[in-house]
Amino acid sequence: MQYDIKDKNLSKAGKKRIEWASNRMPVLELVRNRFSKEKPFKGLSIGACLHVTTETAVLALTLKEAGARVSLCASNPLSTQDDVAASLVFDYGIEVFSIRQEDTKTYYKHIESVLSFKPQITLDDGADLVSTIHKRKQTYLPWGGTEETTTGVIRLRALEKEGRLLYPIIAVNDAFTKHLFDNRYGTGQSTIDGILRATNKLISGTVFVVCGYGFCGRGIAMRAKGSGANVVVVETDPLKALEAVMDGYRVLSMKKAAAIGDIFVTATGDVSVIRKEHFILMKDKAILANSGHFNVEIDLKSLDKLAVKKREVKPFVTEYLIKSPGHPSLPLRTLRRRTLSVAKCQATRSQGKRLYVLGEGRLVNLACAEGHPAEVMDMSFANQALSCEYIAKNYDKLKKKVFSVPQAIDQKVAGLKLKAMNIDIDALTKEQKKYLSSWQEGT
Repeated sequence: MQYDIKDKNLSKAGKKRIEWASNRMPVLELVRNRFSKEKPFKGLSIGACLHVTTETAVLALTLKEAGARVSLCASNPLSTQDDVAASLVFDYGIEVFSIRQEDTKTYYKHIESVLSFKPQITLDDGADLVSTIHKRKQTYLPWGGTEETTTGVIRLRALEKEGRLLYPIIAVNDAFTKHLFDNRYGTGQSTIDGILRATNKLISGTVFVVCGYGFCGRGIAMRAKGSGANVVVVETDPLKALEAVMDGYRVLSMKKAAAIGDIFVTATGDVSVIRKEHFILMKDKAILANSGHFNVEIDLKSLDKLAVKKREVKPFVTEYLIKSPGHPSLPLRTLRRRTLSVAKCQATRSQGKRLYVLGEGRLVNLACAEGHPAEVMDMSFANQALSCEYIAKNYDKLKKKVFSVPQAIDQKVAGLKLKAMNIDIDALTKEQKKYLSSWQEGT
């Protein structure tokens, strides 16, 4: 076996955590039970570039039960749980190349390690693995692949639009049982969890700015509002902005939101959403976090240039001291009225303001917490497993395009989840089916 992990001695703790997640993923368990009998991936190599978490471990074990040789690397330098990586290698025999806080060079070396097994099927989260394949001088191409997240789907559709996509991809992110639940409820809860673990800050009463009102942004806004925050939404899409207004949120431009926000979270998938002109306007002790896939939504290069001092004040909490002309410091006369000495007034003004960035601007739910709950990843990864099976059976018929998850798979996952939750729903009667398929019936 080949692997590159932090410490094999962490495997015992990792195994317990994988078992905990597995017990909360009943849909994937049902899929795994069938796969273990039918072996749809017998003799195949599957390469995955995903967040190395307990939930991903359960997916990897499902694919192995189906007969595949599975190799795994991280899709984000801060998303690896080192104990899980160790357990996958030493308890379950899965080749893992992933170390938390690995540098960029190591990150891509690990992607190359996964590709060295020449996988017939790829699983990606953010499209770094697929883009690496497209940048290499090709000696082989996979049969097909899946993509887990919005950012990756955007990148792959751009490749398809340019006519450069080299093999078919199923956009798991676009399944209803993925983006309606994982993106909204998973991201909503885990983002708040990451912020709380990093800062232990009271959210109630704060001005909580959510940048982006896609399904991830909706989930974050919902959970922040439920925690008592005054939620402000920033959007560039008029339809989404209007939806946020109708959902009861205040919608502002980033410039206006920057001046009043206490906590900022980006979830857009775009670059430089919060940048220099916004940092200058922010209040002292504002907190900045990102829930988008890549660490580009907060312009950290500009923040580095603005800062006169930078230090880590807590694990994964970086303080930037900004001393800029735009700093809205209180005038001396106001400070004096608050019974401060002249010397202390001068010191207060000279210090500037502090901004706090969580998790180096990377995915806050994984950099500062454990990511999405197993119960919601159960659906997302069931889609992954079943989409891989679909590719294995149909790869020779698929064009080099980005496909949606087949509706039958989406419906199957939803039905299995309801079954696992002991929820019964009605079925249409023959009369109802006939009515819905007919044009003759009217007033």
